[in-house]
Amino acid sequence: MSENIIIMGGGVIGLSVAYELQSRGYQATVLEIARCGGQASGAAAGMLAPYSENVEGPDPFFRLCLDSLRLYPQWVERVRTHSGIPFEYTKSGSLYLTYHEADRLALEGRLLWQRQHGSTGEIVEAPELFTREPLLSRQVKAALYTPEESHLYAPDYVRALEDACLRSGVAIFDQLESVDVASWQESIVLEARDGRRFEGDRLVVCSGAWAQELADTFGMPLPIYPIRGQICAYRSEEVGACEDGRPVRHMLFSNQGYLVAKANRSLVCGASEDIAGFDTSVTERGINRLRGWNKNVIEKLEKLVPFHQWAGLRPSTQDGYPFLGELDSAKRVMFAAGHYRNGILLSPITAKLVADRIADQAVPNYYACFSPRRFDIVRGKESIDHVN
Repeated sequence: MSENIIIMGGGVIGLSVAYELQSRGYQATVLEIARCGGQASGAAAGMLAPYSENVEGPDPFFRLCLDSLRLYPQWVERVRTHSGIPFEYTKSGSLYLTYHEADRLALEGRLLWQRQHGSTGEIVEAPELFTREPLLSRQVKAALYTPEESHLYAPDYVRALEDACLRSGVAIFDQLESVDVASWQESIVLEARDGRRFEGDRLVVCSGAWAQELADTFGMPLPIYPIRGQICAYRSEEVGACEDGRPVRHMLFSNQGYLVAKANRSLVCGASEDIAGFDTSVTERGINRLRGWNKNVIEKLEKLVPFHQWAGLRPSTQDGYPFLGELDSAKRVMFAAGHYRNGILLSPITAKLVADRIADQAVPNYYACFSPRRFDIVRGKESIDHVN
């Protein structure tokens, strides 16, 4: 008889874990207090860009992100096959822009270590740069081109994941308002606000920033905090378009944010971040931060007004690494939470690692760096030596 595994949280991580476990013969049950994908997952820009978003070097987090990127082509094919909901997945490549000649050396340094980890990138300068992206501001001096990076449309991807879960037999219970862990040491029992009880053989906590509420339950610090990310979008026809109807062909990154063109004829700009608890309202100050710099990427944006603005919560841990792994005191309990702004990117690798651990299969040596016990001073795990 297969194990019944309860997944606490129905965002992109929870749905991905459930889908992978169900595919491997387990019975997965997802419990969600609101609606699936309604927080960070559905609000994300959907960029799959570990090279552009990890600029310091190949630390364990970068290697986790890179492994996930490499899983994506097959993962997308699986989800599309099992779901009746199509979603955009675009292998656009990316350009990381610089505005000063002095930044050229930094680009060369990044390119050097990134090539050692699979990138086939190159540094592109004018006039070639403006041939590739005609709308770019002529203030841009050079860019690091990374062809391996891609993006998808997050709202449709999350809906497709949910549909794939349901079609494969995952049990999903949402709009539960609250879910408490009634038992976890001897057995797994969770209780919803309406009194329904859910019993399982294992528990996987995938509740994002809400995982911090379980600190007292498990007797351990869980420093996960919600970071509000605000995003806006422009109509492509107002910005101008290339031959394929998009204003830009690549994802465009700078040290202040990003621009990415979607198939729905929008140009997405993100993301300004601030600490606002669990408040997902959009603020004038947050959107103005985006409008303050994006005109330096595409000058025409200075005169345009975004047609859409939204915000989502990113679950950030104290050290920026997600919580990924089982509890020492109860191996039947696992965490997969705190992915910050990389939940979409990390969904396939998180699902794989959780399923591999449950099946008692080997995992990469960097896995230990993400232990949920690493801040537990009582157990002498306030810090972990990162794997280099």
